[in-house]
Amino acid sequence: MKISVFGLGYVGCVSAACFCDLGHEVWGIDVDSGKVEFLKRGQSPIVEKDLPELISKYTKSGTLHAITSCAEAVENTEISLVCVGTPSLESGALNTEYVQRVAAEIGAALREISRPHTIVIRSTLLPGTTRREIVPRLERFSGKKEGKDFFIAYNPEFLREGTAIRDFYEPPKTVVGALQEETAAHAATLYAEITAPLFLTKIEEAEMVKYADNVFHAVKIVFGNEIGAIAKQLGVDSHRVMEIFVQDTKLNLSPYYLKPGFAFGGSCLPKDVRALAARAVDLNVKTPMLFSLMEANREHVQRAVKTIHSFGKKKIGLLGLAFKAGTDDLRESPMVDMVEILLGKGYQIRIYDKNVAMAKLVGSNRRFIETTLPHLAELLCETTDEILAHSEVIVVANNDRDFLPVLDKVRPEQIVFDLVRISRDLPPDRNNYHGFCW
Repeated sequence: MKISVFGLGYVGCVSAACFCDLGHEVWGIDVDSGKVEFLKRGQSPIVEKDLPELISKYTKSGTLHAITSCAEAVENTEISLVCVGTPSLESGALNTEYVQRVAAEIGAALREISRPHTIVIRSTLLPGTTRREIVPRLERFSGKKEGKDFFIAYNPEFLREGTAIRDFYEPPKTVVGALQEETAAHAATLYAEITAPLFLTKIEEAEMVKYADNVFHAVKIVFGNEIGAIAKQLGVDSHRVMEIFVQDTKLNLSPYYLKPGFAFGGSCLPKDVRALAARAVDLNVKTPMLFSLMEANREHVQRAVKTIHSFGKKKIGLLGLAFKAGTDDLRESPMVDMVEILLGKGYQIRIYDKNVAMAKLVGSNRRFIETTLPHLAELLCETTDEILAHSEVIVVANNDRDFLPVLDKVRPEQIVFDLVRISRDLPPDRNNYHGFCW
């Protein structure tokens, strides 16, 4: 395949050299003539392990070209990769100026050719940017239509500086989003020789994956540093602690807890977060992320309350009250907090949870609920049919599988508000179904 790569920074140079190595012919384009001259001489304009050898090899073989002309690149290729930078503005917002400029140049070049062309964006863009800004710009400058005369896809990169060549050949995943499935599949053929899980998806999902990855990487670094800062003051070997921590691939380093849903609760997480945060204060160690956890959790409960308020209905039925299915533990259940707020706002609440009965609650569990929801007994229903009869809005609050048949009985005028995504078979586009974070 003949490929043009716009932008000869880290992503562009690595992509150009590696695609040559996979047997493609590549044109590298940059407005910086200095970078172009480096490539023409078979030299790398950036420092990256193994990259100079690849650039030298494929410049000499004639399969890696370097030019400044966008029109020449588009004319000679069938697919263009956009790898220009998207730096931050002073406000922190993303600067898409360079992607916009390249889109205009590619659009103008498309006006001069009669065959279809595929544009693959690899620059990091916020969800919606490709559809909302880049496609219209390409259409305006080309006078052509996406999906007919040209095709666009979004393909985030997962390259780390210093190991970029290895990361290209051994990626954790390959993600290609597009407006049409056929476009995504076509763009994915670029990676036919790369062994990695392949995800063909909507264009906005592909854009968001990149941010989910990078922000989570930042979270992990800050988490490790804050644990280390506290451990240091306590005379604890933080490296040993984290060596043990990462051995848990069932919960700690796993998909567990990473499914969007409702707030955390129970007898352990809130208590332990508060305890460690309080100890950090005692030690005079600032841990902003640790301190933000409880506030972020409370905000998530408020977010659910605001969503319920937006429905404009007062009769609410709750399926589940314990902090998770299969338990009667109400201690610091976020559902209890939500019910308390809704009652204070005048909502009429009914609750069904087969594991919760006032007569069976004992010890700290009973003391907690008597303090927080002293009139819980008046709110509890013995059957789900009572919930269905009472409710204008039915809130699915935990993952009890017994709730699935209940949802089949929901009347069209009743709203289902799902906090846990109890089933993927419930389509988010169903008129009376509302997912919390999806």
